[in-house]
Amino acid sequence: MYTWRKLNKEQQSELLQFREQLSRPMHSPPHFKCDSPTRFHLSGACYEHKPIIGYSYERMLSFSSQLISFFEENADEIYAWCVLPNHWHILALTADLKGLTKKLGVLHGKASFQWNREEKLQGRTCWSKCADRRIRSKAHFYAACNYIHNNPVKHGYVKKWQEWEFSSAGAFVETLGRETCLELWETYPVLDMGEKWD
Repeated sequence: MYTWRKLNKEQQSELLQFREQLSRPMHSPPHFKCDSPTRFHLSGACYEHKPIIGYSYERMLSFSSQLISFFEENADEIYAWCVLPNHWHILALTADLKGLTKKLGVLHGKASFQWNREEKLQGRTCWSKCADRRIRSKAHFYAACNYIHNNPVKHGYVKKWQEWEFSSAGAFVETLGRETCLELWETYPVLDMGEKWD
């Protein structure tokens, strides 16, 4: 979305033609198809990365709860999650990505309606499209897990994973132990993950 704004009209036209040749959606990220349980790193961002989720502590708490309840009901398993003031990440297992993202759109729509009513901003666009990345290997899985748990640190909200309330990091560290988590962090580094999309 942000790169698009930097392109001139001719470049935008070329990019749209290229996406059409690849049978990709014109402006939104493509979604993988899966017929068997597959792990995905999914994320959703507020429109223009505005801190709409972070409008208040109560909203952060409420949306975190809604998001986790949604994935508990609609995904096969949740491995890691994190909600920030302007976006969220989750690492989950699903055999029906298309159905999951469709229902996720309904969740986002209901949240938008409620938030816009609370702020008296009816009609405001709250969300960009949901993005998904298929997990390709054990290394990719643990790097994604590290990335999600480290996200509040990366964005400067806290200094340690466990300090961020709206995340599975505290439970993750408590379950695996600090030494194991440090070993996973060193073995499966985040590197430049998220550089162009987070």
